[in-house]
Amino acid sequence: MCNNIPEVKLGIVAVSRDCFPIALSTQRRQNIVKAYQGELYECPVTVENEHDALKAVADVTAAGCNALVVFLGNFGPETPETLIAQKFDGPCMYVSAAEGDGDMINGRGDAYCGMLNCSYNLGMRHLKGYIPEYPVGTCEDICQMIAEFVPIARAIIGVKNLKIITFGPRPQDFFACNAPIKGLYELGVEIEENSELDLLVSYKAHAGDPRIPAICAEMAAEMGEGRYFPEMNERLAQFELTLLDWAEQHKGARKYVAFADKCWPAFPEAFGFEPCYVNSRLAARGIPVACEVDIYGALSEYIGACITNDAVTLLDINNSVPQYIYDEDIKGKFDCKLTDTFMGFHCGNTPECKMCESRAIKYQLIQHRLLEPEGSEPDFTRGTLEGDIAPGDITFYRLQCDSDGNLRSYVAEGQVLPVATRSFGGIGIFAIPEMGRFYRHVLIQKRYPHHGAVAFAHCGKAMFEVLKYLGVKDIAYNQPKSLPYPTENPWA
Repeated sequence: MCNNIPEVKLGIVAVSRDCFPIALSTQRRQNIVKAYQGELYECPVTVENEHDALKAVADVTAAGCNALVVFLGNFGPETPETLIAQKFDGPCMYVSAAEGDGDMINGRGDAYCGMLNCSYNLGMRHLKGYIPEYPVGTCEDICQMIAEFVPIARAIIGVKNLKIITFGPRPQDFFACNAPIKGLYELGVEIEENSELDLLVSYKAHAGDPRIPAICAEMAAEMGEGRYFPEMNERLAQFELTLLDWAEQHKGARKYVAFADKCWPAFPEAFGFEPCYVNSRLAARGIPVACEVDIYGALSEYIGACITNDAVTLLDINNSVPQYIYDEDIKGKFDCKLTDTFMGFHCGNTPECKMCESRAIKYQLIQHRLLEPEGSEPDFTRGTLEGDIAPGDITFYRLQCDSDGNLRSYVAEGQVLPVATRSFGGIGIFAIPEMGRFYRHVLIQKRYPHHGAVAFAHCGKAMFEVLKYLGVKDIAYNQPKSLPYPTENPWA
């Protein structure tokens, strides 16, 4: 991944209630640092009071830490430990020590109790702190919690420092991509909205850029002979450099960028190609480019890229799987009903590293029908990256701001099945447990748009924690049949 994804530098600060032995916190902190398999800066200040809290924050900041583990090695001081979250510019995880490494008279720390007061004090001060599902543990347990915190912290840092750059208004009749920007500001995300003409002017200014031949060679090597249009590579390379330069020149006060670009109907005729393949290449580098000016699609993709530190994509929740494909290739081979399956599709924006070997640059069939003369060879509608998406674990998710300005989200884990789609575009057959009910009582009932982000891993746990930390109150998931949705008819 490129430098568009944050690098987490994690520090650990131990806290100690002054009526408990400070050695409990200090020694337990040292044990964690020694056992943790990864980079973890050890703050030498064990916090007992407010002055210690300020010293600790100054120390970890000077060390370059951008995320913290606040460790209650004993009961912990309620005010100083929460002031750390107030003064530190980054996400803080609060965890506490389990008993068992000393006698239960002078070696009992009561951090189990202290965590309750810590949480209470964070709430009193309206401060955010990440608290794991069960935040009390041994040294080994705490190390596991820290490892699980890293991708969560990476996403939180990324969102806080993100600018979404858009080109063009949403296409006509694409109210599904309506994007009230109020929710972006609530999350701390910046936005820059531009015209397609701004992009076209910048693209033309990149004609003859001396970097184009190297990008062309890279594209040819990536796709392989016979899988691309040689005469189009220069145009595509010119466009890629246009976006990359725009991102660098327009970051402003932010560190990271994502794009949400208009790609039809005027784009291909004006630019001379479809932008899908270029979009896929940027997504592979950690710079999502959401189709059809889907601003919250771009934000969703970026969160997934931060959590997985890997390429992501944005797909239409597109069409049902035909009964004959299910009967021939799925039934009896995979543990899923027909209604658990659907096809996720987009014109060709999925990174080639997440597609089957048969992938190739082709043309957008739907746009060809619409924009080019009937019976003609495809010309400016070429540029899509098409083929079946590679099988494997996925998380399908979206963060959305509804028409009332409320943030809501969904997360569902599943798989891309190793089953041929027999169709066009960048497409795959997805299987998500109880998808039929999820489709009706979450996606339809809560009026989500047809775009969903895809992370190529099971990362629902981390995704849920990130969304919760960001303050999203409505986080839906694919509930098992034993847990009916509020709108589900019990007699259906």
